[in-house]
Amino acid sequence: MKHRLSDVRGMPFYAALTALFLWTCPIAATAQTVPDPWPALQTSYFPGKNLEPAPFIHITAPARAASGDQVPFAFSIDHPMTATRYIKTVTVLVDANPVPVTAVFHFKPESGKAEISTRIRFDTDSPVHVVAESNDGKLYVGTVNVKASGGCGGSIAGDDPAVMAAAGKMKMALTGPSNVGGINKARLLIRHPMYTGLQRDLTTNGYRAAYFIQHVTASYNGKPVMVADTSIGISENPTLEFGFVADRPGALAVVLQDNTGATFRQAIDVGG
Repeated sequence: MKHRLSDVRGMPFYAALTALFLWTCPIAATAQTVPDPWPALQTSYFPGKNLEPAPFIHITAPARAASGDQVPFAFSIDHPMTATRYIKTVTVLVDANPVPVTAVFHFKPESGKAEISTRIRFDTDSPVHVVAESNDGKLYVGTVNVKASGGCGGSIAGDDPAVMAAAGKMKMALTGPSNVGGINKARLLIRHPMYTGLQRDLTTNGYRAAYFIQHVTASYNGKPVMVADTSIGISENPTLEFGFVADRPGALAVVLQDNTGATFRQAIDVGG
């Protein structure tokens, strides 16, 4: 359909310009709608399941982060953690990331509470969904929106022998005095580059191969209290805070495994 300048004669000047713009640039004048990825993700990861919105899932994250590669993120779930009723699994999904599942955390009654504090990556602005599954199979969901970008791709320097040599080293400590008979919190600091596989190597201009921690097991006196399956959505040099019940003095031990099959261990005494 052709339009002539004569078609808009007689209109006020700015109205005429607007009409011409709308005729000649219909795509630019129409807001582009970005499809919501969550319905497809829910169908893919939780097929046939009903996810109940849960106000007892508390999520802490900045509304806007300065950078997408180190975004503080935490969840805390107000739900019983008894032998007969507890949260057994929590899945964290950053909807718009290339790999949406950032981590899956597994809990036991010995965890004390289903809560985690860490740092995660964002490729672009995105909702984050936290899906909690109780031991009776019910699924609950909470969500938060975060504006952040650039955390999954970008460029990195060439091989750094010091970085690679330090990969897997850990520091672990309680965040307060030991509480024998109650819930304790531990903070784990891990040295690891957590390469995503989507980053350009400045030396070769190719993609740096993915290299990341993929499994974390924390045990107290030999019993698992928190297990995490992690992916490239966890930030470089990860931090991880988690709780556990110390029924008696003993040892808190952590075992890491990365995607090359390498394993790393650390342990501390509690209440001794």
